[in-house]
Amino acid sequence: METKLQELKDEALKVIEAAGSPEEIEAVRVRFLGKKGELTQILRGMGGLSPEERPRIGQLVNQAREEVESRLAARFSRLEMARMQQRFEAERIDITLPGRRRRAGTRHPFSIVLDEIVEIFAGLGFSVAEGPEVELDYYNFEAMNMPREHSAREAWDSLYITPEILLRTHTSPVQARVMETMRPRVPIKIIVPGRVYRRDALDATHSPVFNQIEGLVVDKGITFGDLKGTLEAFVHALYGPDQKVRFRPSYFPFTEPSAEMDVSCFACGGAGCRICKGSGWIEILGCGSVHPNVLRMSGYDPEEVTGFAFGMGLERIAMRRYDIDDIRLFYENDLRFLEQFRVEGR
Repeated sequence: METKLQELKDEALKVIEAAGSPEEIEAVRVRFLGKKGELTQILRGMGGLSPEERPRIGQLVNQAREEVESRLAARFSRLEMARMQQRFEAERIDITLPGRRRRAGTRHPFSIVLDEIVEIFAGLGFSVAEGPEVELDYYNFEAMNMPREHSAREAWDSLYITPEILLRTHTSPVQARVMETMRPRVPIKIIVPGRVYRRDALDATHSPVFNQIEGLVVDKGITFGDLKGTLEAFVHALYGPDQKVRFRPSYFPFTEPSAEMDVSCFACGGAGCRICKGSGWIEILGCGSVHPNVLRMSGYDPEEVTGFAFGMGLERIAMRRYDIDDIRLFYENDLRFLEQFRVEGR
């Protein structure tokens, strides 16, 4: 028994040293130390030995197992180290080589123009307000002086979800929501940038999803002259001090009196060209004094406070700024188009 045990141990150690991979080491372990391993079988066969031999043979078997396990662990460690070193050699990186320059992204033209507009109005004392894009009919129309039978509703090409819920057609509902929250406090000076939705077919000048920037001021003693002065300051800050401005009478259900504001054509300077259709002017926004009914619906007394509001399309401002004649370019995510818009220093 002792001779057989010595031969088995010597063979195990020899096979361990010859193993060339961690997988082969595992196979050796199973062969000699597994449940059906050769050393394990000797332990199980000790029942046939005499009581005097069992302790001595058992001690020899345990010593053999410990030596084999120790050699297995040592050999496995060396093989793993060699494998890791080989992997490191294969994946070695030459840090002296120049790195690949990561392409810097650009900002979307909408973001560039919107940030500039917000900065201008912030300098005039306005704060930014937001509201839900899925809106109640009440805030979208009724609170804006357009009851259910009002014919002006047809001009908004609304997208209804239920008879009482729709995708907002303009950012004006935020006016009512802010006034309801603030009443009876004044002043209110906000701008409201956001997406709006209408049933328009997508073409060069129309989109079913577009962006508006709403403005609202409510306080005691606010006049139409305050509106004109604010918007003229905005235009001069956006387009330069030499930009000419004019106001034309118009109609909006939520303002009275109402107007549209034009600026002198960017291309011809007012002389008349294809872009301005020979008029020398380009319309950029609608505005007016807040209608007394809008103030009443939101809990304000039109005898105590007055206000003005305006709304402009972000797409129109961006198209005029960059001389773009197709609105679809803003939404197609063509990198050749977007990479042309860079802000100095970014």
